[in-house]
Amino acid sequence: MGMTMTQKILAAHAGLDQVTAGQLINAKLDMVLGNDITTPVAIKEFEKAGFTDIFDKDKVSIVLDHFSPNKDIKAAQQCKQCRSFARRFDVTNFYDVGTMGIEHALLPEKGLVGPGECIIGADSHTCTYGALNAFSTGVGSTDMCAGMASGECWFKVPSAIKFNIHGKLNPWVSGKDVILHIIGMIGVDGALYKSMEFSGDGLKNLSMDDRLCIANMAIEAGAKNGIFEFDEITEAYVKERVNRPYKTYKADEDAVYDQIIDLDLSAIKSTIAFPHLPENTKTIDEVGEVKIDQIVIGSCTNGRISDMEAAAAVLKGKKIHRDVRAIIIPATQKIWLECVKRGYMDIFIEAGCIVSTPTCGPCLGGYMGILAEGERCVSTTNRNFVGRMGHVDSEVYLASPAIAAASGIMGRIADVKEVM
Repeated sequence: MGMTMTQKILAAHAGLDQVTAGQLINAKLDMVLGNDITTPVAIKEFEKAGFTDIFDKDKVSIVLDHFSPNKDIKAAQQCKQCRSFARRFDVTNFYDVGTMGIEHALLPEKGLVGPGECIIGADSHTCTYGALNAFSTGVGSTDMCAGMASGECWFKVPSAIKFNIHGKLNPWVSGKDVILHIIGMIGVDGALYKSMEFSGDGLKNLSMDDRLCIANMAIEAGAKNGIFEFDEITEAYVKERVNRPYKTYKADEDAVYDQIIDLDLSAIKSTIAFPHLPENTKTIDEVGEVKIDQIVIGSCTNGRISDMEAAAAVLKGKKIHRDVRAIIIPATQKIWLECVKRGYMDIFIEAGCIVSTPTCGPCLGGYMGILAEGERCVSTTNRNFVGRMGHVDSEVYLASPAIAAASGIMGRIADVKEVM
């Protein structure tokens, strides 16, 4: 029986010739990730268990991105704990104020994750790195603790859904629209504990930023991970970043899938997820009149340079609506600096936006954009659960950077065509 991409990677890291769906395995890890919220819990368990060392100082990453720069005393205490731990064990990949970025944009940018690798992170959106043909998934802080100490993690091998990608995206339609379309189609539990595997001749029309966005939100369909077939686009991306040997994986011809879904990119329209689930999707022509109070463009889902480019293209020479607050968050310092070089910062500021240091901040209702009762936000983030960005009676609408920017201009959810 053939294996999927995910199953091949897990078999290799478990030292096995073959694995099947449902099998329990122990696999060696290439990277263990934590942030300023999840790492303190892992540190507590690490000390409680009596561990005295980490398995490899080069294979642990700690990124202070959620509430950093510190938003309050509790956040300051958590970050201090992370700093002390990183110094104690000489963690190579420790990123604090000034060097940090949003973790799931920063690690690929730094080449810390690569094709064929097995990665865990104490953050649910660790599945992002599947865009690079890696197996990556989110775990709890206790698994992070065990991973840091042993360099291994246990897994139940997932079954898979295969997505055959065809065609080409229309103008102003992006990877965000693709994944929202998929989640709207299969539901938030449509891929529960499965691997979402992407292949097909249409992959050549999806940029690496599109793929990172799609893989990032695999968890919003309940998936264990999302993974893309390795191709020339992947190779070009990792060639500039990953400076160690890597192995790529392709599914066997006779691999077994629970479901095979054909997806025509040209048929996908700009898509918005209405409150309070990512599956509650409508295409832009179905939206109606939805007035808004805020837009957020950023996050581990859509804070990359192509996202900034799309926002700048829509906002250039225009003004944010008087009733709307516009918050833009480049995902890393490198992306922030590139925005300066390209003149995007001028466009954002002149349009009436504020631009933040890299942070997850508003995505999880932390800071830098909390919503009050009854307020509505169009956000390029990945979740719109009840109270996700503030008050339980606020509303979050998930959309692409282009749609968020157009909506900011119009003061309501709007199509790019209305402002261009």
